[in-house]
Amino acid sequence: MADFNPAFDTMIRNEGGYINHCVSGDKGGQTYAGISRKFHPYWSGWAILDKNDMNNAKLTEMVYTFYQQAFWQKMKGDEIHNQQIATSIFDFSVNSGIKTAVKLAQVVVSTTPDGILGQQTLCHLNHAEEELFVNKYALAKVARYREIVKKDKSQEKFLLGWLNRALAVVL
Repeated sequence: MADFNPAFDTMIRNEGGYINHCVSGDKGGQTYAGISRKFHPYWSGWAILDKNDMNNAKLTEMVYTFYQQAFWQKMKGDEIHNQQIATSIFDFSVNSGIKTAVKLAQVVVSTTPDGILGQQTLCHLNHAEEELFVNKYALAKVARYREIVKKDKSQEKFLLGWLNRALAVVL
């Protein structure tokens, strides 16, 4: 079974660590440790950040718990046998949403792309060859990012970062 801790460590590095920022043109708006205020307005950490209490020791734990509950558990990370496969899906879930990440994984393992990680998808994922899955999944992410930029040129400034993130796992 995959473990949340290494997946979290990979994702938080990809998200830039524990920083609070707002980048012009970023559809997520204000983010802290990759948590978008626009998409997660009820995250309890915003109350601490709104008080400008960036050194509050609770923030790290709140970020960890948020990702574990809002992403890892929802994508059934503990039920995926291979750590690298689970980490790859988890990291992309944070970047694109769980449904999108699962749909791409389903395409890679040739099952119905409905965005729901059910028993059939888990079975396919748990029988997938790690290197082949990770490489095909990275290419699927690249194609997705390309489509985003084709549809909305304002997102082009994020493309290189997205591509680097997608291809970091390819050997």
